Amino acid sequence: MITVNGKEAPISPAPAHTTVLDFLRERGLTGTKEGCAEGECGACSVLVARPGVDKPTDWVAVNACLVPVAALDGQEVVTSEGLATPGEPGTPDALHPVQREMAARGGSQCGYCTPGFVCSMAAEYYRPDRCPHPTSGTETETEADSGTGTGTDSEHGPNGFDLHALSGNLCRCTGYRPIRDAAFAVGAPTEDDPLAQRREQAPPAPVATAYVQDDSVFLRRSSLAETLRLLRERPDAVVVAGSTDWGVEVNIRSRRAGCVVAVDRLPELRELRVESDVIEIGAALTLTEIERRLDGRVPLLAELFPQFASRLIRNGATLGGNLGTGSPIGDSPPALLALDASVVLADADGEREVPLSDYFTGYRQSVRRPGELIRAVRVPLPLAPVAAFHKIAKRRFDDISSVAVAFALDVEDGIVRTARIGLGGVAATPIRALATEAALEGRPWTAETVEAVAPVLRDEGTPMDDHRASAAYRSAMLGQSLLKLYARTTEAVSS
Repeated sequence: MITVNGKEAPISPAPAHTTVLDFLRERGLTGTKEGCAEGECGACSVLVARPGVDKPTDWVAVNACLVPVAALDGQEVVTSEGLATPGEPGTPDALHPVQREMAARGGSQCGYCTPGFVCSMAAEYYRPDRCPHPTSGTETETEADSGTGTGTDSEHGPNGFDLHALSGNLCRCTGYRPIRDAAFAVGAPTEDDPLAQRREQAPPAPVATAYVQDDSVFLRRSSLAETLRLLRERPDAVVVAGSTDWGVEVNIRSRRAGCVVAVDRLPELRELRVESDVIEIGAALTLTEIERRLDGRVPLLAELFPQFASRLIRNGATLGGNLGTGSPIGDSPPALLALDASVVLADADGEREVPLSDYFTGYRQSVRRPGELIRAVRVPLPLAPVAAFHKIAKRRFDDISSVAVAFALDVEDGIVRTARIGLGGVAATPIRALATEAALEGRPWTAETVEAVAPVLRDEGTPMDDHRASAAYRSAMLGQSLLKLYARTTEAVSS
């Protein structure tokens, strides 16, 4: 059973692989659109009530095309239709403030993408810590109304609206400016706003789910121990958290699984602990949750998160899922390799900790055994003071990396004491640039050293030609990345 726009709706008789998108459209909620079926256009976005960071509940926008409807058993969903306030249908009084601004400022053109934009915009509208941005404080009311001024920060409105909240939403009419104008014009929720009031109450508790339809089953257990016993019994099961990868397999490649096991709501996988010598991050925390809870405490991850897909994807994607797929072009492994992280693997017999540098064994292969889960990622402290994440891709945001490079260097008295460099997109697995690390350590952090070591970094890995980049380009970008890091660090010192 799912609560949709305040009303309970049974999941049955939908097939177990049915997405939230298809479930909603079959119920007549056609504002939720299918544009790409792989989480890149945002036409399908809806709001889900999730555990909050600053309030008991956050309204989180997710891609309905990727999430299995059974994964939201017992949960609350709001679609673009459910945002409207009580009023006579068809009148301005029936529009949500976000919808009203989109209409008033010309943000809706052909209208296909509008419901998705509205839902993503509403999630930011209800973000509890949204407040006027300090760099936008000099903007006049006229500028805000016209959309011609946004202070000194073009990515934040005078109302505190973070424009990145709309990343992952594609407008095919290229009407982005009026959409931005609408986003920068919305005010704060009123005290009697029912969705704002809803944030003060806890979200629905996760429920144990056993949804069986035809020959497929979707299962969620209440605890990690129960889940691990289940995986021992069903080693063929597909394990999902945010479904940002599996959802694409279902939609684009028509993959089906006899058994799907959800781990996204397991409390044991959703803890974040900061101790004197380690930060432990639960494998089922979403990237958005990690970003907000760490709040810049790990600068390398703080650089990674804005470049990882889109906000819609980060609202569902997890570190456990990104590492579990074993993709050589995942963005988190290079950063975690540079941080010298390890993974905690758990099965029905206990746990073991494996350095991430030893975790990957081949293309989409790892040391993880059948029946094992990634429970957490551990980042040792203290952190290296010089850190950077460089993503080379065809688009600035919401794209797959051609090359990803993560640096973590400890430079003391002008000498590189330790160097950790993680690489993605240049081998069958994410790798450490061991030769480059050895070439840097013990040498002065100078232009001469960097010029001498850049060719070593260019030769790391076994890059290949594909539709994203040539092998030669990938190698060139590796060397250039080290030069860029040095330039940035010396600029910071000189300033």
